[in-house]
Amino acid sequence: MNGHAMYSEIQAYGADNIVARHAVLVKRIAFHLINRLPDSVQVDDLIQAGMLGLLEASSKYNANHGASFETFAGIRIRGAMLDEIRKLDWTPRSVHRKSRAAAEAIHNIELRTGADATDVDIAKELGITLSEYHQILVDSNTSRLFSMDALEEKSDFLSPSSSEKTPFEALSETEYQYQLVESIGNLPKKEQLVMSLYYDEELNFREIGLVLEVSESRVCQVHAQAVLRIRSKMKDWSKDS
Repeated sequence: MNGHAMYSEIQAYGADNIVARHAVLVKRIAFHLINRLPDSVQVDDLIQAGMLGLLEASSKYNANHGASFETFAGIRIRGAMLDEIRKLDWTPRSVHRKSRAAAEAIHNIELRTGADATDVDIAKELGITLSEYHQILVDSNTSRLFSMDALEEKSDFLSPSSSEKTPFEALSETEYQYQLVESIGNLPKKEQLVMSLYYDEELNFREIGLVLEVSESRVCQVHAQAVLRIRSKMKDWSKDS
């Protein structure tokens, strides 16, 4: 059964059913996320995963925890969709390897010069042409868009284990968030603007291109370079760098 069929079937349960009443939440979250994802991700897959998350939420919800069902379900639905996106990551290892190499190049250049690494600098450091570096950016951006959801996953206040965090874990989480915010704040102005328009204003690359009067592909490159620059600054926290 596909996502839309599952959605229709659950809605047929009637307004007195908590799952049916909140089925529209699944679609809302799915269409919100899909605008940030590459074309290879289908909204139907997100809806299907989200419906399963909604069903799981209905069986695990406890009103005594203080959160409304909509809040609790929203987090479960979003988490189920993100899990589905991760499962769909068929990106060749070479793309991840090149992305890590680019992030390392940015880190080395900025450590050595004390200035923001330009795309020309990075290509030279990697020993490749500028067009080859730009292709790395495109591939990296398509394979795994940087998402603030990573922060939300780290600080899910409704997770069963959240009350068991040690003081060290809580401090580490706070420090991670502080360093991430600082890294974003230290991006070059154009990269900061693209990140702000993409994550805060929720514009897609085409819309950002219209605002900045540049091509959609150039916005994609700027976004991907911002991601790599942040990754280079957060390398001590990264599991894959």
